[in-house]
Amino acid sequence: MNHIVKQQFDAAAQQYDQQRRQLIPRFDDFYGTAVQWLELDTPRPSIIDLGAGTGLLSAFVLAKYPQAHITLIDFSEHMLSQARRRLASYENVTYITADYLNYPYEQAESYDAVVSSLSIHHLTHPDKRSLFRTIFRLLKDGGLFINADQAEGMTPAIDRRYMELWKQAVHATGLPIEAIEASIERRKQDINAKASDQIDWLLEAGFANVDAVYRHHEFNVFFAQKI
Repeated sequence: MNHIVKQQFDAAAQQYDQQRRQLIPRFDDFYGTAVQWLELDTPRPSIIDLGAGTGLLSAFVLAKYPQAHITLIDFSEHMLSQARRRLASYENVTYITADYLNYPYEQAESYDAVVSSLSIHHLTHPDKRSLFRTIFRLLKDGGLFINADQAEGMTPAIDRRYMELWKQAVHATGLPIEAIEASIERRKQDINAKASDQIDWLLEAGFANVDAVYRHHEFNVFFAQKI
C-alpha cells in the first residue's frame, strides 16, 4: 500500500477516533449497517478486520459477538496501539502489523467473516480485484465479506458533487480547520472505484448475494457471501 498513506495515518493516529464521527456523515448508519449485515451462525466466529486501524469497526463487531476471535491487521503500528487500548478488555484478539494486501496468509487459514472499513479504497483497482480473490479464499463456505468504504460517483460531475457535499457537512460539524485540511489532504490519496465495478469484481472473485446494501453519497457498505 502507498507509503504516503501510511505516513499520514501514522501521524493522525492520536486524533483519528475523536474526529471520525465528524468526518463521516451519517456515521451511525454507516457503521450500524455494516454490523447489521454481519449475521453469523455461530456465537464464536473467527473474523479478520483488514486495515483495522484503531479498532473502531472491530469494537462494533465485538459488541455484537463478544466471544468472537478477531484478528486486526494494519500497516500502522501507531493505529494498532490505539486498537490495543480500545480492545484491552477482550481476550481473543490478535494483532498483525503488516500490509494486508501482501501478507502471506496461511493456506489453512479460514474465517467466518472478513470485514473492513475505509481502507480498501486506497488500493489500486487491480489490487482491489486481487484482494477480493484473496478474501474469497480466506472465507469458509457461507462466510461473509462486509466492506464499509468509499465509492466513486458514476460520473466525474457526480463525484465532484460528492466531495463538495462532504466538505460542507464536515465544516458544519465545527471540527477545527486544521483537522479538516488534514483530512482533505489524506483524501487526495484515495483511489475510489465505482460501486458497480466493485460489485462486478466481487462476483468475478466468486462471491454470490453481492450488493451495496447502504449508500450515502460516496459512503457505501458492500455485502458479499461465499456460497
